[in-house]
Amino acid sequence: MTEAVSRNDFLNELKQRQQRVDAYLAAPRFRDWFGPDRLANAIFAYVKRSGKRLRPGVLLFACGAAGGEEEDALPAAAAVELFHTWTLVHDDLIDNDHLRRGSPTVHQHAADCARTVFGCSAAEARDYGRDVAVLAGDVQQAWSIALLLEVAATGRVDPALVVQLGRKLTAEVTPNLIRGEMLDVEYGFLPLASLSEREILEMLRLKTGVLYEFAGLAGACIGARRPPDNPGVGADIAAFTGLCGTAFQLQDDILGITGDEVALGKPVGSDLREGKRTTIVLHAFARASAAQRRFLNDVLGRPDVGAGELTAARDLLLELGGVEHTAVLARAYLDRALQHLEAVPESRYKALLRRWADFMVSRSF
Repeated sequence: MTEAVSRNDFLNELKQRQQRVDAYLAAPRFRDWFGPDRLANAIFAYVKRSGKRLRPGVLLFACGAAGGEEEDALPAAAAVELFHTWTLVHDDLIDNDHLRRGSPTVHQHAADCARTVFGCSAAEARDYGRDVAVLAGDVQQAWSIALLLEVAATGRVDPALVVQLGRKLTAEVTPNLIRGEMLDVEYGFLPLASLSEREILEMLRLKTGVLYEFAGLAGACIGARRPPDNPGVGADIAAFTGLCGTAFQLQDDILGITGDEVALGKPVGSDLREGKRTTIVLHAFARASAAQRRFLNDVLGRPDVGAGELTAARDLLLELGGVEHTAVLARAYLDRALQHLEAVPESRYKALLRRWADFMVSRSF
């Protein structure tokens, strides 16, 4: 029987993987790849900020659960974290967010620099910030592929396996993730009543779940020395991490309404200002009165909405059961994920995967 892992033990184990991945990305050799300095600083901005590192952590756990050595998968873990990072840089720009992990977003920091360093006008600074964020994210994406290829450089993993993983990341994960992001953008212009929960859940799977699925698959393939087209138990691990990824996004939507801004490191209520179509809003809207629908339609997507209106909207979403419904959905995804974990051999790594899954929907940050 798999030994139990406490929440504190899990957090300590995750922290250890975070430190190893952070150290890998902080290697001096990488700093020399990028320039000029202001672009290099933007590229490393989020890398240097403390994050949860859930994707690289589960990749390393998956490697161990498949019988491998974590060290062989470390470059892939760093690659997945960096791949996630470029999506954050671009996502923050798309959403006009100004904070990430408690500090200015890449485009906001660059805009501030443009005003102080170059004396730019507000419009010029905004354009400069946008340009820097686009370029930084582009470089980060390329860097992530280079890191994944470094798995083959260890000499312990078949280069053909690494090439197949690279193809999967570029030809499947990337277009699916961007498809999900595009749907997220477009859904914001559609009437709530025209969308179904199935459509929103599929958008969340594409936007978030597919990268988690890849992290589990990559770790398991490297650990078991099996290719992604014949991964063995890696298929179950990938299904497990993908379902957990969607549960993670559902929990993220909940925290975006009810979370603590200091703990989250970003503004609570920004999803409402941006008009995000979430299962929370959809469920509440379907049960709202005509007056309540008018209020929600007025608040959603209005950048200048006041704090009082945001609080009233949050309270209404709670009252109409949107948050509770989404929490139930997240738990259902978790339960489906855990069914796939049953096929994984018993080990401490399996216990860590189980605890990781629970953390995805129980976290408060």
